[in-house]
Amino acid sequence: MAISGGYDTQVFSFRLNSIREAWAQPLILRLLRVQHDPRRAVLESVIQNTVATLGYPAPRAIAATADTSVLGGAFLVMARVLGRPMLGDRWLGVASTLAEMQLRLHALDAGPILEGMDAIGARDAVTFDGLLTRFHDRIGRHALDGLRPAMEWLVHHRPSAPARPVICHGDFHPQNVLMAEGRVTGVLDWPNTVVADPAYDIASTRIILSLVPIGLAGVPAGMRALVRAVRPLLLARYLAVYRRQQPLDGHTLAYYEAASGMRQLLRVAEAHLSGNLTPLDTSEFGARVAARFAALTGVRASPIP
Repeated sequence: MAISGGYDTQVFSFRLNSIREAWAQPLILRLLRVQHDPRRAVLESVIQNTVATLGYPAPRAIAATADTSVLGGAFLVMARVLGRPMLGDRWLGVASTLAEMQLRLHALDAGPILEGMDAIGARDAVTFDGLLTRFHDRIGRHALDGLRPAMEWLVHHRPSAPARPVICHGDFHPQNVLMAEGRVTGVLDWPNTVVADPAYDIASTRIILSLVPIGLAGVPAGMRALVRAVRPLLLARYLAVYRRQQPLDGHTLAYYEAASGMRQLLRVAEAHLSGNLTPLDTSEFGARVAARFAALTGVRASPIP
């Protein structure tokens, strides 16, 4: 059965009659779209299983393959987590719960993630150096001249390496956090994971919470006016709760917000080039991110080829 998913994948729920314990439970099939590197399914499975082993509520992957010949795209199969997206379950306390779950993630040892990537020869897939290299390569591959000055700014203004890099989810927002009966049951969607300064993860969430149009953020229609009105308060509360336990340097946070903005700008640019446009790509989101990048850096970035 198809269920609602993100912009990047098709998601199906199913159940098998199986004598193997791992398969005898409600399952999710996450099928990557054709524009994605097929290796991503395998990387996601390693990340999710490693984080789950560390005690964090990520769904365990049971199988993953980069072979696109079976279903037309790479895919992974994972245990289905019960619950509803956070904003579908409640809105009071969203900011605090989001920050507390992110703090819990950042408290984990990042070493096992790097070791897991080393085991499959893919460490660069989860390092910030690797992320910047991929940004640069994608700009060159698609001749995205409007993003070259922005990329140069990111390279020349990079802060010092953090004393303790952490596991950054990279797409941590209310619709990726499931809840049931007032507690978090699972955190979904791990393809953007990076071992980096925690400010990168906070900045990525800040971009999403502040710039994604309300109607496209998974907010139930009946709550959109309320969320639009309290959005600045939600963001301020989220940052305050996080800072209460972990300090955030303003200049460092600004840099990583620009870096997170580049990731979103590249996504929008490549969607326009391929024609695989989602409602987010055709919305004002790209223009909002470009304006935010300019405000942070003084550099104009154009995502439209």
